[in-house]
Amino acid sequence: MKILVGYRGADVGKDLLELAAQHAKAFAGEVHLVTSLQGGDKTTKEQVVDAETKLELAKKFLTDKGVKNEAHLLIRGKTPGEDIISFATETNCNEIMIGVKSRSKVGKILFGSTAQYVILKSVCPVVSVK
Repeated sequence: MKILVGYRGADVGKDLLELAAQHAKAFAGEVHLVTSLQGGDKTTKEQVVDAETKLELAKKFLTDKGVKNEAHLLIRGKTPGEDIISFATETNCNEIMIGVKSRSKVGKILFGSTAQYVILKSVCPVVSVK
């Protein structure tokens, strides 16, 4: 079983990794940690370094738990939601896990929602962690 974890390293990150480790162990699976940055003038060098650092920490966390995993920093000119869906399709993932944070209806309209996009567009089950 391939489990894609959309990972930013903030808010619900630890809970998300814990659940991903549980699913991977229960279903003899592997975890693909994915962080997506849009690139171009919308992404700074500091953001890339920060994302790489957070992915390495998450990778170590899963490795220490005995979970097979890979980390992927995607900078492909897509929104994070589009990148997650594309990557899940390209790699034949069986499940997507994403963190969600509470936002007002107005906040979702103004800023969009990666989680909402992934839930609506995914071709495989999506588990959201709050």
